[in-house]
Amino acid sequence: MPLTRDQIVQRAARELRDGYIVNLGIGIPTLVANHVPAGMDVWLQSENGLLGIGPFPTETEVDADLINAGKQTITARKGASYFSSSDSFAMIRGGHIDLCILGAMQVSQHGDIANWMIPGKMVKGMGGAMDLVAGVKRVVVAMEHNAKDGAFKFVNKCSLPLTGQNCVHMLITDLAVFEFDEAKKKFVLTEVAPGETVQSVRAKTEAGFGVAEAVRTVAV
Repeated sequence: MPLTRDQIVQRAARELRDGYIVNLGIGIPTLVANHVPAGMDVWLQSENGLLGIGPFPTETEVDADLINAGKQTITARKGASYFSSSDSFAMIRGGHIDLCILGAMQVSQHGDIANWMIPGKMVKGMGGAMDLVAGVKRVVVAMEHNAKDGAFKFVNKCSLPLTGQNCVHMLITDLAVFEFDEAKKKFVLTEVAPGETVQSVRAKTEAGFGVAEAVRTVAV
């Protein structure tokens, strides 16, 4: 049974560590803000100039002037800091972000990511994704395993314009979790969604991947 979007981000939130500075990409990853483990001190950063994003606001908490890079209304935690977009990108390009969790249109078996445009469709802009995959210490992608029409998203080679090459460390989808093995230069399947098997995941995947000796079931 495929994971829901909330279950995908719950699994992604397990990659957070105490004291981390983390950037959340547009789409599914923004939901991670609602799933930071209790008692963990994590600083969520937005490239439009905020360090210290809190959970999404309730109707009574909405402040139209407080938004993330995806133009969603957000809250700010105690101790949050506001600054210019140029300072924000200096943090990213300077290697000061420990982890980013991004969405994607495609991820290749080599760790490439395409997540900023589809040719022929209107694009708001490339955002900060290219800087993030180049400057952040660890890149995790959280996405649905296949497109709505069933097309592969975890592919041999990205057919869409690349955001970055050889930069994805972990891929979390609604079907499985893959970790990139630097020594073997390929992704390794480590976890499957409840009810899924290695075979059922392979049937919906174009990319080649290895399989861990002990494949776990994603805890939901």
